Amino acid sequence: MTLLLTFLVAAIGQAVPLLFGATGEILTEKSGNLNLGIPGIMYMGGISGLMGAFLYENNVQDPSTFVGVLIALVSSLVVSCLGGLLYSFLTVTLRSNQNVVGLALTTFGVGFGNFFGGSLSKLAGGVGQISVAHTAEGFGAFLPTFLRNIPFVGKLLFSYGFLTYLSIIIAVIVTWFLTKTRKGLNLISVGEDPAVADAAGINVTKNKYYSTLTGAMIAGLGGLYFVMEYLHGTWSNNGFGDRGWLAIALVILALWNPTNAIWGSLVFGALYVLYIYIPGLTRASSELVKMLPYVVTIVVLVLTSKRNKPENQPPSALGKAYFREER
Repeated sequence: MTLLLTFLVAAIGQAVPLLFGATGEILTEKSGNLNLGIPGIMYMGGISGLMGAFLYENNVQDPSTFVGVLIALVSSLVVSCLGGLLYSFLTVTLRSNQNVVGLALTTFGVGFGNFFGGSLSKLAGGVGQISVAHTAEGFGAFLPTFLRNIPFVGKLLFSYGFLTYLSIIIAVIVTWFLTKTRKGLNLISVGEDPAVADAAGINVTKNKYYSTLTGAMIAGLGGLYFVMEYLHGTWSNNGFGDRGWLAIALVILALWNPTNAIWGSLVFGALYVLYIYIPGLTRASSELVKMLPYVVTIVVLVLTSKRNKPENQPPSALGKAYFREER
């Protein structure tokens, strides 16, 4: 029972950044923008939040946990938004190739994170010395102790920081926005056929910009979660691994539905840590187990393609630049 609980908690810990990244990417893709820069934006969101908290804690004599959390959140959201703005300007305004821009943004974001992470390490006195303990406390478990002390259920459901629960809330809100509001339906129409949406009086450029910027900020929170709650306020270069790419793969598994991404992230999180809990695995076999999330994604992609249900397909104009002159 203890081993099962440990496994489930570890799976949830891995699921949260995937859910943030996938929700942000789904919102972006619904407008027709394929942002492959999400992994880089998650790096940018993580390191910028850590930088803001680090500079605050090291320049204030008696740092406040609340203020540290607020600074980390604002720093993460602003820098992530700037990453989304850069992508939007290049792909929407300048109509550059979305795949190339996205991959370049990921390369830039990883370099951005590692460069400033290394710089902070030098300021802190060496690799592994970065610590924002006061701020990290604010990202830890916050629910009442009696809930956390409930056998099995307390540890499984009530022992996380606020970002864990926020990831689920945001996924539900984005689903509601896309399916139940006029602005959400307008956004979907832009992703399906921007020329028709434009003819109907919907501002294509505006919709693409705000969805991409909002999606980038949501994805950036995934990076902040990883740094503050999962790593407890420390930094490790290249520590994100392939989680950003898993978040993009999760979009396919979730069939472009943020609510589906909630359970999909749990599946991916469980598969991501499964090799740790299987005894007797060799290094080669453990690498094969790590491939399972991608194998599942490919299987889902094949099955949905065969069924060819419109609601399970990506937006028709995904990855395509819109030229109004060709309308």
